[in-house]
Amino acid sequence: MAKKDPTDLTVEEKLKTLFQLQTTLSGIDEKRALRGELPLEVQDLEDEIAGLTTRIEKIEADICDFQSAMVQKRGEIQDAQASVERYKRQLDEVSNNREYDTLTKEIEFQTLEIELCNKKIREAEVKVAEKERDLEQNHEIIDDRRKALEEKKVELDEIMQETKEEETLLKEKASELEKKIEPRLLTSFKRIRKNARNGLGIVYVQRDACGGCFNKIPPQRQLDIKMHKKIIVCEYCGRILIDPELAGVKVASPVEEKPKRKRSIRKTAKKSEEEIPEEAE
Repeated sequence: MAKKDPTDLTVEEKLKTLFQLQTTLSGIDEKRALRGELPLEVQDLEDEIAGLTTRIEKIEADICDFQSAMVQKRGEIQDAQASVERYKRQLDEVSNNREYDTLTKEIEFQTLEIELCNKKIREAEVKVAEKERDLEQNHEIIDDRRKALEEKKVELDEIMQETKEEETLLKEKASELEKKIEPRLLTSFKRIRKNARNGLGIVYVQRDACGGCFNKIPPQRQLDIKMHKKIIVCEYCGRILIDPELAGVKVASPVEEKPKRKRSIRKTAKKSEEEIPEEAE
């Protein structure tokens, strides 16, 4: 038997198919809701770990630079000390005051160089100590984040395994249902569903009100919905409306309360309140 063209469906068939699609899509939403914020939490942890890794690499590079600078300064100190020793030996061989003054100044200059290099080394040692403490703290943080990430991934994988098969079947069912709906109507339904806070694009009438926004529906409009002659949307929220009977949903009818018989009582504030008959829902 050839498949019926979506445009040839009656309004009743279109509404039933749309409601079946909505039910299926809501099922998919529920499966995804089970995952909750886990996918985002996993992504946030991965981003944080990537940032911490970059920071650790930068700190390690800084430590390496400071250590290289200290090695260089120690080499300069050795050179300066060698120069000082050489100049001191030359002092014993000078023949005039001019040579003596020159060598003395060189010794003073090299001594100052040694002091300056030692100062730079001490400063670098302080920086290295600070960087090493920072490095240790960041290693502790990244270890903690990696542990949390592993736990989140395990939790997410468990949920994914539990819901994957059901979600796949629901997606296949939704795909088949979409083929039965004319493109223009399907596009409108998806737009309504996207803008709806709870993802409902079609709702059934409940207690004379829209099942989406719960605003009252006029009696004539309710009659039109029951007739299934045209697709009707809620004038407040824009959702497509369907008769609960057509949707296959049993809605409890509101129970009308019997009016209470008035009693002749004293004129007191409390008794006066009892005389007001309760309105039926």
